[in-house]
Amino acid sequence: MTEHLRPASAAVPRAASGDTPLALPLAGVTVVSLEQAVAAPFATRQLADLGARVIKIERPDGGDFARRYDESVQGQSSYFVWLNRSKQSLTLDVKNPDGRAVLEELLGEADVLVQNLGPGAAARLSIDAASLAARHPRVIPCTISGYGTDGPWADRKAYDLLVQCETGLVSLTGSPEEMAKAGISVADIAAGMYAYSGILTALYQRAITGSVAAVEVSLFEALAEWMGSPAYYTQYSGQQPARVGAQHATIAPYGPFTTAEDQTVLLAIQNEREWHAFCRIALDDPALPQDPRFATNSARVAHRDQVNSVIAARFAALDTDTVLTLLDKAGVANARLNTVAQFLDHPVLAGRNRWRTVATPGGDIQALLPPTSLTGLDPAMNPVPALGEHTEDILRGLGRTDTTIAALRTNGVI
Repeated sequence: MTEHLRPASAAVPRAASGDTPLALPLAGVTVVSLEQAVAAPFATRQLADLGARVIKIERPDGGDFARRYDESVQGQSSYFVWLNRSKQSLTLDVKNPDGRAVLEELLGEADVLVQNLGPGAAARLSIDAASLAARHPRVIPCTISGYGTDGPWADRKAYDLLVQCETGLVSLTGSPEEMAKAGISVADIAAGMYAYSGILTALYQRAITGSVAAVEVSLFEALAEWMGSPAYYTQYSGQQPARVGAQHATIAPYGPFTTAEDQTVLLAIQNEREWHAFCRIALDDPALPQDPRFATNSARVAHRDQVNSVIAARFAALDTDTVLTLLDKAGVANARLNTVAQFLDHPVLAGRNRWRTVATPGGDIQALLPPTSLTGLDPAMNPVPALGEHTEDILRGLGRTDTTIAALRTNGVI
């Protein structure tokens, strides 16, 4: 990002009277998380954004392996700094009896337990939903798995790309000649989002009724939900949507076109009213919609190459600003094809003051505010923790002495 996009620190949120700072909605909620990689950390970071105390339990011998995915952010992993701000890091060997004792004490004070351990690991540690309910009935358990905790694939490992393949997403993505995965971890993000909303729902239910519901989300079923439209299209049309690159598989015209300046502009026609206006204003051809090949969306999809060739010829004779002006005049949604660097300098992010400074062990970084804004509240944008940074403070809070803590460290428990 350019320097001018870095804002001053946000003001402390105030109540309507302007006198008293507002507490974040989840202040007072404690989340214990045995998490790694993306899905569970994404869910718990959002809880931390809302003020929950998130205790991230990490292995003493290196911690969350996402810490070492890359070294691109001042020597730190881009994934880790994205997913783990505002958390407390506790190193703990939960297989060791002394480590298990610490975990049990933390659970005795917790509201939520989140885990995305490998298949069977939670049951072996007696922190699966049923075991947890017997010892800590007030704690809401959230399990994030690959394919569910029961069923024929319960014991199968799952990672984002594998789930993208199993749900059929990769078969939809890319060009006619070559399939491609989504450029971000969509299965992990989907699962994290559903875990987050499930935990909020369970907290609400507990507050209203006193009953505790276990939350379970699988990467496969989360992404399966996102596959709803192509699944219905395939089931009831008899064929799956085609791979058409950056175009929309079932709407036309909807995709990228090149201007006279060799820049890419994308447009999205959503209905026949827009199509008629687009032809009249942007293409200067008001009679085009009368052509039976282009009269309906289904017809345009069937004759996509012909539609695209008409648009391409027109746009190739116009500069980019003219194309965008005509699209705006026609009321047709449009965009430029940005790089990630251009996205970082996007005027909407700057104009809406979406950037904040977050501390990390490697130095301050810029982070985007969460997309959900709550009137009068700014989310917690606290530091990304170093491995085990809060271990001693947490243990002292549980009554451990310096001597005991030193012994735990010597024995590799923390």
